[in-house]
Amino acid sequence: MKKKFNVTGMTCSACQAHVERAVARLPGMRSAAVNLLQNTLTADYDEERLSTQDIIAAVRGAGYDAFAPGEETGVLSPQRAAKDEARRIKYRFIASLIFLLPLLYVAMGQMLALPLPKELTENPGLFALTQFLLVLPVLSVNRRFFTNGFKRLVQGGPNMDSLIALGSGAAVLSGLWGLFRILVLMEHPDWTAALEQAFHGLYFESAAMILTLVTLGKWLEARAKVKTSDAISALVRLVPQEASVLRDGKEVSVPVQGLVPGDIVVVRAGERIAADGVVVDGGGAADESALTGESVPQDKPIGAELAAGTLLASGYVELKVARTGKDTVLAQIITLVEEAAGSKAPIARLADRVSAVFVPTVIAIALLTLVVWLAQGTSFSFALSSAIAVLVISCPCALGLATPTAIMVGTGSAARQGILVKSAAALERAHKVTTVVLDKTGTVTSGRMQVAGIVPGAQSSSEELLTQAASLEHFSQHPFAQALSGYAEEKNIPLVPVSRFEGIPGRGVCAQEGEEQLSGGNLTYMQELGVAVADGEKLLAQEAALGRTPLFFVRGKKYLGMISFSDTIKPASADAVGLLKRMHLQVILLTGDNPQTAQSVARAVGIDRVIAGVLPQEKEAVIRRLQDEGEVVAMAGDGVNDAPALVRADVGMALGAGTDVAVESADIVLMKDDLTGVATALQLSRAVLRNIKENLFWAFIYNVLGIPLAAGVLYLPFGWKLSPMFAAAAMSLSSVCVVTNALRLRFFKPARIARKHQHKGKIMRKTLIIEGMVCAHCAGRVERALNSIPGVQAKVDLSQKCAVVESHAQITDEALKQAVQKAGYEVVAIN
Repeated sequence: MKKKFNVTGMTCSACQAHVERAVARLPGMRSAAVNLLQNTLTADYDEERLSTQDIIAAVRGAGYDAFAPGEETGVLSPQRAAKDEARRIKYRFIASLIFLLPLLYVAMGQMLALPLPKELTENPGLFALTQFLLVLPVLSVNRRFFTNGFKRLVQGGPNMDSLIALGSGAAVLSGLWGLFRILVLMEHPDWTAALEQAFHGLYFESAAMILTLVTLGKWLEARAKVKTSDAISALVRLVPQEASVLRDGKEVSVPVQGLVPGDIVVVRAGERIAADGVVVDGGGAADESALTGESVPQDKPIGAELAAGTLLASGYVELKVARTGKDTVLAQIITLVEEAAGSKAPIARLADRVSAVFVPTVIAIALLTLVVWLAQGTSFSFALSSAIAVLVISCPCALGLATPTAIMVGTGSAARQGILVKSAAALERAHKVTTVVLDKTGTVTSGRMQVAGIVPGAQSSSEELLTQAASLEHFSQHPFAQALSGYAEEKNIPLVPVSRFEGIPGRGVCAQEGEEQLSGGNLTYMQELGVAVADGEKLLAQEAALGRTPLFFVRGKKYLGMISFSDTIKPASADAVGLLKRMHLQVILLTGDNPQTAQSVARAVGIDRVIAGVLPQEKEAVIRRLQDEGEVVAMAGDGVNDAPALVRADVGMALGAGTDVAVESADIVLMKDDLTGVATALQLSRAVLRNIKENLFWAFIYNVLGIPLAAGVLYLPFGWKLSPMFAAAAMSLSSVCVVTNALRLRFFKPARIARKHQHKGKIMRKTLIIEGMVCAHCAGRVERALNSIPGVQAKVDLSQKCAVVESHAQITDEALKQAVQKAGYEVVAIN
């Protein structure tokens, strides 16, 4: 069982490592991953051996607290909690600054030749006591560093708070000792030198500066963390708070939480959809860019599906609610993004191992620094200053934030592009991909088949062939079957009753029609049935050369004839393949179709290698063979028929899964139904991994260089000495720099696709004025009819009663008119 917990009290990667170790050692715990950025624990455990309370107890035993989401009243969403934390830290910083400024003025005024009250300059005791009184409020508002830090130290799990508490605490104790000495030595005016030495031991301003600068860094870091969750927050805000529902014939406004399946929701132009459902009345165009990344509004006639969070750009619809709340597409997207952001990439393991021993090592280095400098004969003040600098410059936070910030921002950026990444591990694997395998139908091509040719057998007629074939395919959901059923309906072809329908994978279908078996499928299936198809191989070659797929039909032993189907290549496929090749990736077309048809499609989009005639169950073996050859394989398919291959691939990508985002077999779900998403996902993976490596480099190099500098390694040869105040400033900025670097991923833009058309010459563009269109359903029929013409790309504008047609080939006006007339409408003018 996998469950997520909210964890409170963590401040750095040392805390993260401590909680992770405490939970991972529980019997029955399969894996435990703690996310410092989201303050969450994801535990995968055997529920027969462990309970939720056992896990919570382990976290509490480590010195932290944990709650299962929703089980603790008052637990806020990660986004709201991050904003509240940033606001609290901001107030702490302002309060600290208010007292720090006068403290610095008093402590350093004389060195800077600033005017000070006479009472302070002439009374050493008052001078030192004033500094002590000014540092007390700073200590008070930042007492969390001390309570948490010393608590973790006592429990054996020191963290960043422990370093800050030790560093600033040592400075305060030194200051108190100095204050005590000054008050005592004031009674002995002859001890001027000793008194001056005592003044040098006042570290009150250093303690206050350390705490204030660290708090400033924490505030900037918290603000940056809020921005990392912007993508998830934006998705949550897509759902409206209320919806207009028809009840008892009246339109009433109800909270979204009150919607139930079956409700009829009224949506007008400019309003967002409150739940998933089906249009039962009206029509319009929906802006689905927030879910799919597709900026062009999509027509939604009666019967079309609408998803929660999308915007009705135009029209009016009545929506029958199908799914609400956590069952909606949007809710599943949010869950996927949150899970991916909360998961851990393998590259984070190095930082985890370092974090586990980081704080104890730093404390040991600080003690060693103190002892060594004292052994060198330096003053206690110098030795203590160096030890404090070591404590406060060390930053385990930068290590802990390096990976999760990049993962969260990267997955959020992917979501805005219509790409849903299921895990950080998948995102990391994607950057290593060397070969991209593409399914043909529905991936490279649109999958919207159309009847392209009818060749009846010698002893059959076209009408008999169509009647028998359409009757057989009527029960199938295959694209060929749907195209044939639609064609038969358009031609008013009568159907005959059939029974015992059965699909033969990779071959065809069969059913019982009267006393005879009715069968249809590829030429191999005909040969297995013992049916001779005259010039079968020749027909197959001819159709393949035209980019068509033929199906053969037989009743009993009587050959009825052949019906061929053509598929249209998606507009962006050729450009996307070109982009993948420019990324130095091998692109392979993998299909169950015949080799000739596959080669025809491959040539059209620029794919060099084709593996054709592969059954669905054999695709997995092809992927495995490529992996055995040393390739890192990404497989793009429909997420259902290609499930075994998607699972076997190093990275499985499901295309166009807008109504089924939780495709279990895919690592990455591409909401937009074209190949550009494959290239974008791989580009984004490379950008995220590059960002993580940058973060880890700066986090490591900062500590590798900063700690020796603070310890005074360069003091003897060069006289370079880092004061605790500068160390605190550097430490504060290190985490901010790491998070800010990760935030650059918010501006990720996929590489431009240079469009290299297969046909040279000017694009033919015509505008058709069409009569008879009254709703989005009409517009959709006209658009489909025009797009069925080979080489044509058409877009219908219902408001203007027109269609804009583009093509590289010269299409006659008559062909365009006939396509529209077949759809039931009339072209009155062509411009």
